[in-house]
Amino acid sequence: MADDSIAVVDLEQCQPDRCNYECANFCPPNRTGKECITTRDERYEENDVYQGTDDQIWISEELCLGESCGICVEKCPFDAIQILNLPQELDQEPVHRYGENSFALYGLPAPQEGRVTGILGPNGIGKTTAVHILADELAPNLGQVGTEPNWDEILDAYRGTELQGYLEAMREGNVTVARKPQYVDQIPDQFDGSTRALLERTDERDVLDELVERLNIAPVIDQNIDTLSGGELQRVALAATLAREADFYFLDEITPYLDISQRMTAARLIRELAEDENRSMLVVEHDLAILDLLADAIHIGYGQSGAFGIITPPKSVKNGINEYLSGYLENENMRIRETDIEFEEHAPASNSTGETVVEYPSLEKSYGDGEFSLSVEGGKIRENEVLGVVGPNGIGKSTFAKLLAGRLEPDVGEVNARLDIAYKPQYVEIDQPMRVDAFLSSITNEFGSSYWNTEIAQPLQLDPIMEQNLTDLSGGERQRVAIAACLSEDADLYLLDEPSAHLDVEQRVRATTAIRRYAEHNDATAMVIDHDIYMVDLLSDRLLVFDGEPAVEGHATPPQGMREGMNEFLSNLDITFRRDERTGRPRINKPGSQLDREQKNAGEYYYSP
Repeated sequence: MADDSIAVVDLEQCQPDRCNYECANFCPPNRTGKECITTRDERYEENDVYQGTDDQIWISEELCLGESCGICVEKCPFDAIQILNLPQELDQEPVHRYGENSFALYGLPAPQEGRVTGILGPNGIGKTTAVHILADELAPNLGQVGTEPNWDEILDAYRGTELQGYLEAMREGNVTVARKPQYVDQIPDQFDGSTRALLERTDERDVLDELVERLNIAPVIDQNIDTLSGGELQRVALAATLAREADFYFLDEITPYLDISQRMTAARLIRELAEDENRSMLVVEHDLAILDLLADAIHIGYGQSGAFGIITPPKSVKNGINEYLSGYLENENMRIRETDIEFEEHAPASNSTGETVVEYPSLEKSYGDGEFSLSVEGGKIRENEVLGVVGPNGIGKSTFAKLLAGRLEPDVGEVNARLDIAYKPQYVEIDQPMRVDAFLSSITNEFGSSYWNTEIAQPLQLDPIMEQNLTDLSGGERQRVAIAACLSEDADLYLLDEPSAHLDVEQRVRATTAIRRYAEHNDATAMVIDHDIYMVDLLSDRLLVFDGEPAVEGHATPPQGMREGMNEFLSNLDITFRRDERTGRPRINKPGSQLDREQKNAGEYYYSP
C-alpha cells in the first residue's frame, strides 16, 4: 500500500465465526500467495500482546493495494473493514495510533494561556484522543505501534512548534487539567450524593457561591444528583469543572440540554476565566453560534470516523467555521465534504395553505397552588409543516405537547382532536438489551424497505450500527436511533425534543434533512423543540414561541412566521443575530455592539432585513 493509505479493522464488527473469511479469500495479493489478510493468530507471535481475538483478521498495509482495490471492503458482510486514502497534502506522521489496523490521529490543538481554543469536527475523529494526550493521560507514540518513543523523541517531533512549551511543562509535571465530561447524564452513575457535596469537593478556587448564583443552581443545590434534569446536570458539571484550580480546562460540549440564555451564561463564564485569570480553555462544541461567540481561534478536525482524524493548525473563528460549512479548507487545499451547508430565510411554501391538523383554543394548565402554570393562546398546526418550538427550559413546552396528545387535561379550554403523537424525549434512555435492527423492526413494518432506507436510515447513517446492541451505543448514536424510531411510527404529529443533542454539525444537518423530507413526502407534521439556532433556522417553517418565568409560569403565542417568531423569542432574551455575509449562517452579535444596538432600535432581533 502507498504511504498515503491506511487499513482499519473494526474489531467490534469483525465476526469471523459468522463468515467464511471472504475478505481474505477474494484479496488479490492473497490469491497470488502473499499474506496480505491473515488472522491475528497467524500474524503475531505466541507471546505478543495484541488487540482482538486470534481468529479476527489483520491486514498488511505494506501489501494491501489500497482504496482503489477495495475488494475486502465490499466482501465483508459486517462492514468491519475500511481501506482509505489519506489526503495527499498530509505531510506529517501520526501523533498517535492505537495499534495496527486501528485509529490514527494526525495533529494536535495548541492550548494558549488566556485564550479559548475551539475544536470543530465530526464525532469519532480523535478530539478526545487529543485531549487525553494534552492531559498527560496518553503518551503519543508518533505512530510507532508496538514501541513507545521516549519523551526526547516526542519533544524533538514538536520542537519549534506552538506545542513545544506546553509539552515540556507537561513532561515536568507542571500542567494540571480539569475536564467536563461529554455525557453529563452519566454523572449519577459515577456519583451518589447531593449537588452540594459534589460541588464542595471540587471548589478549589473558592468561587462556588458565585458559580451557583450565575448558573442558577441554587434551586437544586441540596437535591440528590440522580434527581436532576439534563440541563441541571450540565450546569452542575460546568460549575464543578470551573471551580477547580487548573492550568488547562477541557470542556466537552457545554450546550446540550441548555437553552440559549443558559448557553450564553456558560460562554461568558468560560471567557472570563480565560481572560481574567489567564487560563487555557479548550472547548469542543457543535453549536456553531455559541462556538463563534466563545472562541478566540479554532482547530478544524476532519477525517473518517473511527479510522483517522486530522487536526488542522489554528484558524480564525469566522474563517474556520465558514470553511467548515463550505466543506473546503483553504490553507490545507482539502475538500472535507462533497456539498456545503447553506442557510437561507424560509419563505412560506405549501404549508401556508396546508390543511389544519389540529386547531386548539386558548388553554390553561396549572399543577396546583404555588406550582407551575401554563397559558397558551389558540392556534393552528398545519399538515406538511415543521413547526419549530423555542423558549427557555422549564417553560411548558412538554406540558403543551401532553395537552395536545390528551395525556393531560387542561383546566381551561378543550382540545377536540386527540392526536396520535410519536414522541422522541429530550433525554434518550435506552436500556433494552437488543440490537438496533431488531428494535427498529419492532416499530414499523416498513423497516428495511427501499423507502425506509432512503428516507430514514441513510440520512441518519444507521447502517454501520444496525448490528450493535442498543446499550453499547454512544450518545450521538442513541440520538440518531431515537429520531429514527420516532419517525418510523404511524402518527398524526411527530414531536422531537432536542434532536441536536450530542450530534455533530453534519449529523444535525442530516437529521434536519430526514425530518423535513419525512414531513414533506408523507404530508406529516413535525414539532421540533431545540435550542440550536442553526438547526431551528434550517428546519422550521413556522415558530411556536414560549416565554415567562421558568418553573413558575409559561405562556405561548400562536404559531407564526420565522421572522416574527424569532424576533419575539430573541427580544425576550435581549439577544440579536446577524447573518454571515458569506454563508448566511446565524451569528450572535456581541452584546452592546453597534450592530446589536442598531438591530434592537429597529426591532429586528433576527437579522436585518
